[in-house]
Amino acid sequence: MLNIDAIRKQFPSLSLKDKNGNQIIYLDGPGGTQVPNMVIEGISNYYKKCNANTHGEFNTSKETDILMDSLREKASIFLGAENKKCISLGHNMTTLNFSLARGLSKLFRKGDEVIITDLDHEANRGPWRVLKETGVKLIEVRLLQDGGLDYEDFRNKINDKTVMVCMGMSSNALGTLNDFISVKSFLPQNCLFLLDAVHYAPHFSINVKELGCDFLLCSAYKFYGPHVGFLYSKPGLLEQLETDRLVVQDQKAPYIIETGTLNHAACAGVSSAIDFIANIGDGNSSRDKLINAFSKISSHEFALAKQLYESINNLDKVNVIGKDFSDTKRTPTVSFVHSDHTPQEICKALASENICAWDGHFYALKAIQQLGLEERGGVTRLGISIYNTKEEVERVVSVISKL
Repeated sequence: MLNIDAIRKQFPSLSLKDKNGNQIIYLDGPGGTQVPNMVIEGISNYYKKCNANTHGEFNTSKETDILMDSLREKASIFLGAENKKCISLGHNMTTLNFSLARGLSKLFRKGDEVIITDLDHEANRGPWRVLKETGVKLIEVRLLQDGGLDYEDFRNKINDKTVMVCMGMSSNALGTLNDFISVKSFLPQNCLFLLDAVHYAPHFSINVKELGCDFLLCSAYKFYGPHVGFLYSKPGLLEQLETDRLVVQDQKAPYIIETGTLNHAACAGVSSAIDFIANIGDGNSSRDKLINAFSKISSHEFALAKQLYESINNLDKVNVIGKDFSDTKRTPTVSFVHSDHTPQEICKALASENICAWDGHFYALKAIQQLGLEERGGVTRLGISIYNTKEEVERVVSVISKL
């Protein structure tokens, strides 16, 4: 079990109170989590001790080289990758995916088909529209009204023209955990498989080798770190692409898709964020500790999210959107609509009690449109993170019940 009191003490932002003395409650985690002291210190110490660009002959530059190399190694362990050469870094997942899409657009041919889904965040939909310029067809998999993908439709849309499938592992808007394992099983040979793990990575361990994916993307600010994106590429794939890059850039993986100078201080924070998670777990290796940590994290978060779902689902004026919590294959995100108030009004009411929550479509615009919720302002989204408690859930439900 997690020692939540000890974990909460590591997050200084959890102590904030409003003018009425209300302790702040963060249920905005799906849009970005709070960061622990060791992440703040990691960033600060970088600026204090080794703030320099890479590949110099002086000590601070060499320290930065060591930091960046170490982060790639840690990220490869975090994702279960073959080695650190599989890990590219960027300002965010969206930027990396745009760069990847442009590179692949020069590889695919007219008449090829790429599959995306109605459930995905626009960061895994919009970048692929560039493929249309070369005659590639974008095929979209339908979203069902229960918040899950139509897997019969998915299977039917895959054929010998399908060159790539791009899907999220979990919905950032609804918390749906997609059946990416089954999708992989019915892909044709040589079909590329890309997974968006942004909303999945904070809650579950990942093993890209077991998943069999060719590319996977995630963002550290969703798992207690700063704004840095990761791109995993299967060995040998990235160097086949003609990515947009400067002639002076290293022409090998993983650097071939990276543009400009990276945020080294933020990268120091990401390294500390991975350490923070690993320190929660038990085991003989870093990988073992991460797997064990996520087992503890997911159990804690699921229990709270189930409590939250069941409590607000019993309220007369609330309709929860998405799947229930009868199965643990669910991320701890609960989205709902209220019969008397818009999502924005709900979030304003929660904010007046110092409770952080999001309203809208969260860039999963197509999903909200398909569910007929765009005109009413989307949904109110509540997300459970490692630092949330049963008492916080009870207080949130109490506020919503009085609206």
